[in-house]
Amino acid sequence: MSQHPSGNRDYWYTVPATHTPEHRRIDVPDPHESPSRTRRASTPEPSDGQVATFSSPESAAATAERRPTAEIATARSLLGTAWLRIRRSRIAVAALIVVALMVLFAILAPVLAAIEGSDPFTARTGPDFLDDFYTPGLPLSYYRFPSGEHWLGLEPGLGRDIFARMAYGARISLTIALLSTAVSVVLGTVLGAAAGYFGGKVDMAISRVMDLFLAFPHLLLVLSLTPIMQSRLRGTALDSGSLVPIASLVIILGFFGWAYLARVVRGQVLSIRQQEFVEAAQAYGASHRSIIFRQIIPNVMGVVLVYATMMIPTNITAEAALSFLGVGVKDPTPSWGQMLNAAQSGNWYLSDPWFLAVPAGALVITVLAFNLLGDAVRDALDPKSSRS
Repeated sequence: MSQHPSGNRDYWYTVPATHTPEHRRIDVPDPHESPSRTRRASTPEPSDGQVATFSSPESAAATAERRPTAEIATARSLLGTAWLRIRRSRIAVAALIVVALMVLFAILAPVLAAIEGSDPFTARTGPDFLDDFYTPGLPLSYYRFPSGEHWLGLEPGLGRDIFARMAYGARISLTIALLSTAVSVVLGTVLGAAAGYFGGKVDMAISRVMDLFLAFPHLLLVLSLTPIMQSRLRGTALDSGSLVPIASLVIILGFFGWAYLARVVRGQVLSIRQQEFVEAAQAYGASHRSIIFRQIIPNVMGVVLVYATMMIPTNITAEAALSFLGVGVKDPTPSWGQMLNAAQSGNWYLSDPWFLAVPAGALVITVLAFNLLGDAVRDALDPKSSRS
């Protein structure tokens, strides 16, 4: 037994090869201290061939003081962990910023239009704004492009302000996309959880309905049912202004978009219902509704959130496509798809591509930002799915 080279009263010995493979620091009596201050070592013996360290209480306290304070690990929720991973991705942060700016652009549409001094409905058809000789209806060169008076110019035909219509069109597009996504998420989550939890005939009935909805061609179904839904909503409480086309698109897109999410949730619930916490809730006497909404659905919210972020851009493009084809939002209600229709119907994009590039560019940027954000959310909630 010898003194440690550092000068501390630490003592060393070599462990025989018969000891268990664990390395532990063991405090033994200090020969310079009185017997009343000695303590018995009670920790497991060190590993084979390793060197164990014996130190006095004073040297152990000094060593502890020299050690840096270790960080205390804090538990994070699912959303907190996902947010931390999203912040580390530059692409995800850039996409989130674009989405936030688009949402603010839509919310502040009346304020921005008032600052510009225009509105999305006022027509300017006089010769001071539109050409009436070479290309009738085409805005004059000063009003064709961005200027201090009209930030994105005037649209052909009626001379309405493009910036104001873009801002109000963002409100329409995002409102339809978000509400229809909410309808799909609620239906898909509840029905998928019920099918996976109950099983048997309930599972069979809901699964066959899912197969039926997935078998229909989505675009043709929406095209055929949208005019019927709009006619049914006439004369109701929603028959006010532009609420009828908006409500019809929300109902149809939301009602026919839940089947895929329900199938994914059902697969997750089939494995979750065998977990111990579900069996414990059942043994405790909790009702089926309580188990589904308090135990099962919170454990599939990661999948639901990923699906929701991927469904929003799909519904944005669906609304734009339906409005472009003339069965969605109609003039004079501003919509990005309706603005594309207006630029194409009069062949104004042949005279100047600007009238087509503005709504198309906004649509592409918004959808791309939501898609990139959806990929980031998926990778954050499920790191195993991240692309290497």
